[in-house]
Amino acid sequence: MGSQFFIFLLLLAVQGKMDRETSFDQNYEVIWGDDHVVFLNQGKEIQLTMDNSSGSGFGSKMAYGSGLFNMRIKVPNRNSAGVVTAYYLSSEGSKHDELDFEFLGNREGKPYRLQTNVFVDGQGNREQRIRLWFDPTADFHNYRILWNQHQIVFYVDNVPIRVFKNKTNIGVGYPSKAMQIQATLWDAESWATNGGKTKTDWLYAPFKANFQGFDVSGCQVLTSNAKNCSSDNFWWNRQKFWHLDPVRLSQYERIKHKYTTYDYCTDRKRYPQIPLECL
Repeated sequence: MGSQFFIFLLLLAVQGKMDRETSFDQNYEVIWGDDHVVFLNQGKEIQLTMDNSSGSGFGSKMAYGSGLFNMRIKVPNRNSAGVVTAYYLSSEGSKHDELDFEFLGNREGKPYRLQTNVFVDGQGNREQRIRLWFDPTADFHNYRILWNQHQIVFYVDNVPIRVFKNKTNIGVGYPSKAMQIQATLWDAESWATNGGKTKTDWLYAPFKANFQGFDVSGCQVLTSNAKNCSSDNFWWNRQKFWHLDPVRLSQYERIKHKYTTYDYCTDRKRYPQIPLECL
């Protein structure tokens, strides 16, 4: 009787959490591939699908100038070579700023690679890739981007996997434009897997990626000016978020040494001179 009552309470707690979760249409809208988007759990979960006719994507209704942005994601399983699931922030225009999570699909039985990238004024080419310490197709995991005036931190399940510091004082560009949150599922067979040598196998379509967690902790920007978003009235701008604490720093060093598979900072063929931000 006691164990059954405990399970009942647990189920009530889970149901209560689901009821309190923000629904998709409060902060987001479908931006392309409408007929390839599936609404689940009363709008608390979204499934993006892709076949050889189209991919799909959604984006935030507002743009933001700083914040801690979070999404729970489960990426396509089975043979996903050539398929990219992306979660990112991006401004508009050719000289745009952008912060990327890109999940690079692979042949069945081979691991995903998680790529991050940072664009400033339209200039990217700052790719870093890691292998994950879990199977991202088996369940949902948390992916977060902290963006304030001091640093940008990419997190996987609260573990920092990349840090991009504000080094404008030595001439390094830093994202400052208001950005929209976006998530997309698309065909990138020209580059995503083995440098484009392994192509998308459409026999496995439709490919499906699922998303949860549509609340947003960010400074909304009504125009392209994001200067007011550096105020410490926003908790993510306060001093404790200017640097990694010792525990997070230790986690980050472990990720760099154990899980990194590519880092543009150490690619001397591509960059004979070390990029300033890597020094």
